[in-house]
Amino acid sequence: MPASLLRMTASPVILEIFADYVCPWCYLGNAVAEKLRVRVPLQLKRSPFPLHASTPPEGLLLSELLHGVDLAGVHKRLYALMDELGLEHGERDRTYNSRLAQELGLWADTQDGGDQLHSLLYGSYFVHGRNLAEPDVLLKAVADAGLDVTAARAVLTDRTFRAALDEAWERARSFQITGVPTFVAGGYQFSGFQPLAEMEKFIRFVQDKSGSAA
Repeated sequence: MPASLLRMTASPVILEIFADYVCPWCYLGNAVAEKLRVRVPLQLKRSPFPLHASTPPEGLLLSELLHGVDLAGVHKRLYALMDELGLEHGERDRTYNSRLAQELGLWADTQDGGDQLHSLLYGSYFVHGRNLAEPDVLLKAVADAGLDVTAARAVLTDRTFRAALDEAWERARSFQITGVPTFVAGGYQFSGFQPLAEMEKFIRFVQDKSGSAA
C-alpha cells in the first residue's frame, strides 16, 4: 500500500497544545494546527497555560508588561506572520487576564461543536482587542460559536470549571512547561511557534516513531 494512503488511513496523532488566549505566538500556533489537521490525521487537544495569571481584570499595558522591549518591532514581525497565515489582527496595546476564558474553554471541550470557541476567543482579543476578563465578551464568543449561552453564563457565574483549570495548570507545571505554545505528541515535546512545514515534519516524525505511518 502506498505511504500516502497509509497516512490517510492511519490513526490520528493526538497533538496537545499548551497555550493562552492572550499569547500572540499561541494565536499563530493555533492557526497552524488548524491548517495541519486537514493535511494529516490529527486530533487536537488544547490545554490551558497561565501566561500572565496575575494580570488585573482591567488589563495591563503591554509597555508596562514588556518594559524595554521594542514593541513596534515585535508587532511588525507578528503581523507579518499573521498575514502569511491569513489571520485577522488589530492593533493592541494591552493584555488581559484570561482565566475566565480558559475556564470557558475547558467547558467548551465538553460540548458538541465546542472546538470553534477556541479560535473565536483568540479573535476576540487579537482581532477586536476585547477584554477576555469580561463575561459579556466571552458570552458573545459563545453565541458566535453556536453554543448554549445560558449554560456558559452559569459556568462563568458559578465557576464550575475553576478546579478543573487549577488541575490543568498543575499538569502543565508537571510537564515543566514554562513558555507557550508548547506542543506534545507521542511522548515528544517542543516549545515555540513553528511554521506549517516544520509542524508537519514533527507530526510525520511522531507517526514514524509510533508506527502509525510508513
